[in-house]
Amino acid sequence: METAPHAYFFGYGSLVNRGTHDFTAAHPARLKGWRRRWRPTNLREVAFLSVVEDTGTIIDGLIAPVPDADWHALDLREGAYDRVPAEHMVEHPLPHRPQIAVYAVPGYGARTAMEERGHHLLLSYIDVVIQGYLREFGPAGAQHFFDTTDGWEVDVIDDRAAPRYPRACTLTQGETDVVDAGLASLPVRMKRA
Repeated sequence: METAPHAYFFGYGSLVNRGTHDFTAAHPARLKGWRRRWRPTNLREVAFLSVVEDTGTIIDGLIAPVPDADWHALDLREGAYDRVPAEHMVEHPLPHRPQIAVYAVPGYGARTAMEERGHHLLLSYIDVVIQGYLREFGPAGAQHFFDTTDGWEVDVIDDRAAPRYPRACTLTQGETDVVDAGLASLPVRMKRA
């Protein structure tokens, strides 16, 4: 008899798009007390999607088993992030109570101005994330992503025609329309690639 995995991580960005990974045992879940924020680091010009503590917010995402229960390997893969224990903050459909962590860019409680550092967002990455939210949580889930994510006051590089994001996905016209409408309601500055 196979035992259930006891180590999971909560994904709130590209992991929500099942077309970007092979975590077949991923499940919809909700993280209480955190919201998403675009965070710059000195590792690259493109900002990372991260989470910051916010007691009044709940975000949707997926939980997935840590491959081979090897936290060290996952920590290396998520090298720009700190692993934060979160099992007491995650609502999920699993019948058991596994260990769950969320990854956050260090300094996740601080506010920074990405535009002052020259950081930007890639439209191809935003496309992937919103497609995932649409497919997992529907239009309301995609809108909730926009509503519970901070740091939009920055340039978005329109690389849709020649994606720079390594796990870029092709969107339907309807999905593209949702992304474009969502961004149009935010203080982003669209720039050509």
